[in-house]
Amino acid sequence: MTPSEPRISPARPEDLRGLRGFVIDMDGVLWRGDQPLPGLARFFQVLRRRGLRFILATNNNTRTPAGFAAKAASFGADVRPEEVITATTAALQYLQTRYPPGTPVYAIGEKALKDQLEQAGYKLVERGAAVVLAALDREMTYQMLKIATLQLHAGAEFIGLNPDVVFPTDEGLVPGSGMVLAALQATTGCKPLVIGKPEAPMYRMALERMGLQPEECASLGDRLDTDILGGQRAGLKSILVLSGVTRPEDLAASPIRPDWVCRDIAELADLLDAV
Repeated sequence: MTPSEPRISPARPEDLRGLRGFVIDMDGVLWRGDQPLPGLARFFQVLRRRGLRFILATNNNTRTPAGFAAKAASFGADVRPEEVITATTAALQYLQTRYPPGTPVYAIGEKALKDQLEQAGYKLVERGAAVVLAALDREMTYQMLKIATLQLHAGAEFIGLNPDVVFPTDEGLVPGSGMVLAALQATTGCKPLVIGKPEAPMYRMALERMGLQPEECASLGDRLDTDILGGQRAGLKSILVLSGVTRPEDLAASPIRPDWVCRDIAELADLLDAV
């Protein structure tokens, strides 16, 4: 094997023996849009049977943790709301350490994001915001970008929930939150504080919830620049699946090298079941 060739998968299931937990991405790993990927239910059955802990950690903020747990359950997977962390979850933790309830926030994002902000006590405003929180909104308008731009020019802190320029759906790759952050950075010159992967907050939360150390866990995902890079930065092992954004030729050309590569979670379930 030459340095430019991707490592395809663990040669032996024993390579995974030391792992006790997984930080698992969703889009492109467990499903594409509303279509479950092969082996989804069995994958979680193997994790439960083997006593392996996990946290689903996603940059997708279009649902609450309970909403994502319900989506997994609709595909036959046993996932509880407390086993799900979104970039919104991490952003709320950040806000709560710096801004008291009642702080005015302007948010670009969908209903799940805004509902969670209000439930945490933050006031959603269009003027006088202390914070601009930006994520994917599939009904985004020019007016929304305009309001955010004016608030940032007025001195609001700029928080981006995640940098993903695209995300996988059953139709193909479509624009993601990174598109919104890029537009606002271009119009204001302000660089966002990114909370989601590949930054550390979500990994810290996941490890704390599992009660495990980084070296006991692997980050499982389909994106080299977020799931794999973020996990490596946080001290985790990394497993790339080729069922989402990253193609074999992308992996071959990338300087980011996961510890292991699997075709999909069905192959990974086979490996874990053989340990």
